[in-house]
Amino acid sequence: MTASAPCKLATLDLLKPVVVALKASGKIVVLANGCFDLLHVGHIRYLQGARELGDALVVGLNSDESVRRLKGPQRPLMPEGERAEILSALECVDHIVIFQEPTVEALLLALKPDVHCKGTDYTEESVPEREIVRSYGGRVAIAGDPKDHSTRDLIQAILSQHRR
Repeated sequence: MTASAPCKLATLDLLKPVVVALKASGKIVVLANGCFDLLHVGHIRYLQGARELGDALVVGLNSDESVRRLKGPQRPLMPEGERAEILSALECVDHIVIFQEPTVEALLLALKPDVHCKGTDYTEESVPEREIVRSYGGRVAIAGDPKDHSTRDLIQAILSQHRR
């Protein structure tokens, strides 16, 4: 990481007391998660919208292996360290933690953020982790613009331009 982009990446063990301290001081902690493999405007709007819901935004970043399980063997396009560095450069992102599990459930239970934020491809009732979030007193929220952008579509557009 360069001096101009401080690293906001932390291990879960280091991040837990930070989140506890934030919450103890009355701050609202929001967790958003995703692969963020090829950052696009939909990601930016999602993360900015998530940050507006609280005082600190923690981003759960899928590990390389997790991305492969979710998206296939050709992904991720960028390794997790580079994806974390790009996210660190965003003003709306306060902390980043990489998770290996197939879902964000363990991260939610470990950090217990006040708000778990998902993109507009979900509703509050369709968020898979909603019962876990509610079990510890948190709430689920939706942020971002309509799901008109995707990394998959961007990859296809790049490939079709390249084939010309």
